[in-house]
Amino acid sequence: MQIPLPLCTVRSWRRGDEASLVRHANNRNVWINLRDRFPHPYTSDDAARWMAWVLAERPETNFAIAVGGDAVGGVGYEIQPDVLRMSAEIGFWLGEAYWGRGIMTEAVRAVTEHALRTHQLVRLYATVFEWNPASMRVLEKAGYTQEARLRRSAVKDGRVIDQVLYAITREP
Repeated sequence: MQIPLPLCTVRSWRRGDEASLVRHANNRNVWINLRDRFPHPYTSDDAARWMAWVLAERPETNFAIAVGGDAVGGVGYEIQPDVLRMSAEIGFWLGEAYWGRGIMTEAVRAVTEHALRTHQLVRLYATVFEWNPASMRVLEKAGYTQEARLRRSAVKDGRVIDQVLYAITREP
């Protein structure tokens, strides 16, 4: 999959992305805003495990964000099971050197459209840690609406924190 955009390209992960992945993912300022399944420090072994998993994933729902050919971040969604099967949770990260340029808003908007169209979903949602207004703004600029504040719903870096729930919906 490849979606060329003005500021970046959203594309399939590929062999050879590992070094760039480690370079941009191995950053505490990136990790602090992500789930604990995203390791820190982020090593070459972590990148190899991720690449093996993502290249085998079907359907493909996780994509690299590339700038100048280098994978500098990721965006993906997880289709939910059972009664939630028409919903997906979206998640994203970007190397700190690329923050504040509009890249993530562009990528989230494109992947949201792709997910809704490709999988006949009616809802995508995201939860954002309370201390991350930049990601909240990305979601708002991509068309998501704040639905709720989930009080004391997560533990990150030894702290119990709130999360803010955002969603976008469409008619089936």
